[in-house]
Amino acid sequence: MGNEVNCVVRFGNRKSRGKALLETSELIFRGEDGALRLKIVFSTITSAKAVDGELRLESPEGLAVFTLGANAAKWCDKILHPKSRMEKLGVKPGATVCLLGNFDATFLTEMNALTENVMHGKVSGAPECVFFSAESGKELAQVSKLAKNMEGAAALWIVYPKGQKQITENDVLAAGRKAGLKDVKVVGFSATHTALKFVIPVSNR
Repeated sequence: MGNEVNCVVRFGNRKSRGKALLETSELIFRGEDGALRLKIVFSTITSAKAVDGELRLESPEGLAVFTLGANAAKWCDKILHPKSRMEKLGVKPGATVCLLGNFDATFLTEMNALTENVMHGKVSGAPECVFFSAESGKELAQVSKLAKNMEGAAALWIVYPKGQKQITENDVLAAGRKAGLKDVKVVGFSATHTALKFVIPVSNR
């Protein structure tokens, strides 16, 4: 997930107050009255400008104007210059990484292009990042064991599917906190999955 702001949007001859959410690859708006809902995918945007506190986005559907104040320029920059997935996940070149579970081929390609120090299926040594793919709440029972293998500022990313009943954000948060970890960041991992980052509390390192 990205930033969330309450704002007013003009779209065509409609105007609505509601909540705008800047995601990894799209901007979503939900009007308070339910009359206006927008989902603007970055790749479809033909023009993005920040003018006098307004974010103006042109797409095939038309012009959408978001009154964001100081956030207008920041959001415009993020839309025009989106970070790569690896930048958002904080994986540095040459980092020691452990992958547990199944990950899509695109993610594996991105990871292998960034570092050769990738372990699959087990945690050994002191990896800087551990990515754990959980498709159901039952799999979260492994989090406590994973937490015991973490050292210092190591990061545990739990990757789970969006909008599923068998595993929810609350399930993931509860598992991490029960293991003594602190949740510090959430990222849109893909169109279908979310990633939550956990670390050892500073006081316990």
